[in-house]
Amino acid sequence: MTTVAHAFVELMNGHDPDAVDGFVVEDYINHNAFVEDGREANREFWTQWFAAFPDTEVTLDDVLVDGDRVAGRFTYNATFQGPFMGLPPNGRRVVMHSMDIWRVVDGMAVEHWDQLDGQAFFAQLAGGQ
Repeated sequence: MTTVAHAFVELMNGHDPDAVDGFVVEDYINHNAFVEDGREANREFWTQWFAAFPDTEVTLDDVLVDGDRVAGRFTYNATFQGPFMGLPPNGRRVVMHSMDIWRVVDGMAVEHWDQLDGQAFFAQLAGGQ
C-alpha cells in the first residue's frame, strides 16, 4: 500500500519540494516548531532544505497505518553544503532520524506531528558529533 509516508520519501529522494502538491492539503496543520502550517510553508521549508542538503537520501524504516493515521520512521543522510537556519555549511555528512505521524483524509495529509533527534542533528551542523 502506498501511503503519505511513501510520498514523503519520494519528495525527499527526488529533491522535489513541489511534490507536496500530491499529498499535502493547502491548509495543512504542521505541529513542528521549524515549519509553519500550510502547503506553501512546507514547500518553502523543503526548498531551503534541498539548498542546504542537495544530496539528501531518506529511507523509510517503518510505516504503520491505523484508521486515518499513517506513521513512519525515517533515516536521513546528507551533506551540509549550504546555509541552513543561520548556520554556515561545513561539508560534513549528517544523519538524522525522525518519527512522523500524519492524519490523512481522502489520501491527502491534513495534519502532521513529528519527533526528531534535533539536538544531535544540530550538533552535527555546528561541527560536533
